[in-house]
Amino acid sequence: MFISRNSYLEALKIRMHNGMIKVVTGIRRCGKSYLIFNIFKNYLIKSGTDPSHIISIELDQRKNRQYRDPDVILEYIESLITDDSQYYILLDEVQMISEFEEVLNSLLHISNADVYVTGSNSKFLSKDIITEFRGRGDEVHVYPLSFSEFMEVYDGDQYKGWAEYVTYGGLPLTVTMKTEEQKIKYLSDMFDTTYIRDIIERNHIEKIQELSDLVNVLASSVGALSNPSKIEATFKSVIKSDISLNTIRQYIEYLKDAFVINEALRYDVKGRKYIGTPVKYYFEDVGLRNARLGFRQVEETHLMENIVYNELRKRGFQVDVGVVNKRTKNDEGSITRKQLEVDFVANKGSLRYYIQSAYSLPDAEKIRQEKASLNSINDSFKKIIIVKDVINVKHDEDGITIMSIYDFLLLDNSLEL
Repeated sequence: MFISRNSYLEALKIRMHNGMIKVVTGIRRCGKSYLIFNIFKNYLIKSGTDPSHIISIELDQRKNRQYRDPDVILEYIESLITDDSQYYILLDEVQMISEFEEVLNSLLHISNADVYVTGSNSKFLSKDIITEFRGRGDEVHVYPLSFSEFMEVYDGDQYKGWAEYVTYGGLPLTVTMKTEEQKIKYLSDMFDTTYIRDIIERNHIEKIQELSDLVNVLASSVGALSNPSKIEATFKSVIKSDISLNTIRQYIEYLKDAFVINEALRYDVKGRKYIGTPVKYYFEDVGLRNARLGFRQVEETHLMENIVYNELRKRGFQVDVGVVNKRTKNDEGSITRKQLEVDFVANKGSLRYYIQSAYSLPDAEKIRQEKASLNSINDSFKKIIIVKDVINVKHDEDGITIMSIYDFLLLDNSLEL
């Protein structure tokens, strides 16, 4: 099975020879190693790089365990650099090297070496790992398979593919599995024995049950406005736990650091400022989210919103939850104020899109509700409503674009249609 992952290959290509460590991050089992040791390495060879000038070491293999010693691996790499031509150093599971930060900083001083590294435990996956290299690290974040990447290898049409994707997500290995039982067991085991265990070990967590309960609460409220105080109230009233507010905040940060969840902040569109709490939480992979809840809460409306959020992030957008304050006058002349929500405000450089994930628009009232916040925004940036229904892309009388989730996810230029 070959998945091209062209967007990530392009991201690596434009960073070649930039004098920085290319740090490939992402949740475990999302395809980081395959990207470096197969896709990128093959690109180098096809581009004319002498294979002897590609130094690749998979540090998790037993045969390479001697290279986990910092002095041994530095001496070995230096012994392979025998001329002034360009060399490429590819290190997988670099966190297995003791004092790996010092090793990478040493490699930066080799003038004809271009360095690429991946890592797969929570120490390396931390969102602030780049600071370990004193501003000389360049991150490429790899997500689980997008729907378009998933469909490259899925044996079926896009509608059956969507049903599969919205349930089991985009971790590459799930695509190769033939039965639902295999996928359910794999995703459930991965969450408990890999992601949660890494977070517990790295952060020396003692309240393991509280962490587990928090993950369940977040998984049950995907796409809903929340904050640590609201979660604390849930713990007290539903779970009968006295977990502290500070502990909840810490555990949420741990989950974010390990890329298990992402946080979308609220942004006042007209006031052009961030509001603060409450926020929304989305899972890096919907299959993992579903597995966490035993596949008992597969609500397509919320999962579609999560998938739209992930797609926008994969395309390089900063994604916020939009808030539009609207003032209206009633028949008696009184002014009322109402807050309307835009699911996503997506920004990248000079680009901005306002996006609603509506699932369906069954009647005029639902259409009015979904358009209300968009129609209250007076700037010229594009406004889009994404629905599950199979429709042709259309532009209505208010200048709002309405498109199918399939067009949005499968067409690279969907935001420009």
